Amino acid sequence: MVTGVQTCALPIYSIGPKTIPNDRFDYSSALAESWKSMMLLNIVKTRYLDLPIFLDVGQVVSGYSLQTGVSVNGQIARTGAGDTFLGIGGQGTFTQNPTITYTPQTGDQFLKGFMEPVAPARIFSLVQSGYAADFILQLGLESLNGLRNQPMSIASTAQADPEFFTVLKRLREIQDARAVGLTVDRPTNGEPATVMFFRSDSASAEIQDKIQEARRLLGVAPHSASLRLVQSPLRGGPGELAVETRSIWQIIGALSLGVQIPAVHTERRLTPPLPPAINEDAFLMRVQSGAERPKQSFVAVPYEGAWFWIADDDWKSKRAFSSILFLFTLSDSNSPQSLPALTIPTR
Repeated sequence: MVTGVQTCALPIYSIGPKTIPNDRFDYSSALAESWKSMMLLNIVKTRYLDLPIFLDVGQVVSGYSLQTGVSVNGQIARTGAGDTFLGIGGQGTFTQNPTITYTPQTGDQFLKGFMEPVAPARIFSLVQSGYAADFILQLGLESLNGLRNQPMSIASTAQADPEFFTVLKRLREIQDARAVGLTVDRPTNGEPATVMFFRSDSASAEIQDKIQEARRLLGVAPHSASLRLVQSPLRGGPGELAVETRSIWQIIGALSLGVQIPAVHTERRLTPPLPPAINEDAFLMRVQSGAERPKQSFVAVPYEGAWFWIADDDWKSKRAFSSILFLFTLSDSNSPQSLPALTIPTR
């Protein structure tokens, strides 16, 4: 009788490079969706006077291992002394162990970027990069050379100046005609200064009239070739355009005014009512609500037993929501944190 068992291990092939196309796409999609959900939830919580919390994904480490093996065994027996057989077996093990690190966004540097007004140059640079002037200025400004925007505070009884929206409309028309520009120079003190200027020489007569109307409403000289942007709630001096910009926190508060409150929450008095001074037509974003999760939406989150979402076909709300995500990344809130980090391995 002859018996034997032989086991051999197959060579381990590299699987790391093959995982990059799928993993990179899947992780980026998951991170984008989670970032959208977190931002919408914080906007909803702000409307409910709840505390917004931001949690960054600090690191994603994905580990893989692949083990394979083949075994061969058999027995050859003399006639009548036993059975003769041959057996072949195989085994394989694939393991994936991603580790995700979450970092709470707190500390002085984060609060500075979150609570301090956005620099005027950043707001107007978005206009120069192609954002609609009326939209981005309504979103990011409290006032424009003394003209007041729609108040974002629920407790405010003030009303917006009608001239503010007229100026925004004219600036949008001038922007479409490519007759307004933005440049950054370097004054003698070394600090960057932003200059907004109108190109009226090559503009049509109609656009030149709108430029003059915008200058008149803003209270600047009729023939001023450029206007230096300064941060101030009051009207600027000669050659200046005073702007009072909003902070990221104020922009989130302004967008939260468009959150639709379910009737059951209104009955429970979970949110303060909007004052009559707030014009709902000026809302830049609409967040719908209901008892069940919508079948299709741009982003949806649960809160207080209800669902809140932005509709897929509501491009105006989608534009405003995407802009706050972009402005949030522009804020100087990323710095090394010496805080506890929560690491959750998923298996």
